[in-house]
Amino acid sequence: MENICVEWQVRAIRGATTASDNSVEAIREAVRELLDELETRNDLNPELIISVTFSVTRDLDAIFPAAVARERPRWCNVPLLDVQQMHVKGALERCIRFLIHINWPAHTEIYHPYLRGAQNLRPDWNLAVAVAGEK
Repeated sequence: MENICVEWQVRAIRGATTASDNSVEAIREAVRELLDELETRNDLNPELIISVTFSVTRDLDAIFPAAVARERPRWCNVPLLDVQQMHVKGALERCIRFLIHINWPAHTEIYHPYLRGAQNLRPDWNLAVAVAGEK
């Protein structure tokens, strides 16, 4: 039997979405959808997450995205931080972003979820590109 050694390293995952409006319900829905996509597409185990920083544009203040993440199974011990995204005139509104640091196998491909209105922020990382790259 061959002994397989998996090389692990600290990796980063980016992602973003938009909320339909500045309400608890809309932000909760957007964050849940984003984290569902993150976990499903990456087969992610939250216990491997080192930390998560959420940023929101200044027009979202009804609930902290980290509060939504803490509601998820196995996310209660993940260090979470919320910050306000720098305001740039003409930038995407009602945007929620995350930066996740995780212990991950070195040569595993990472899917960076960019959903809803945020798909244009990183067209090279959005779902259409990821799916096309799998063929």
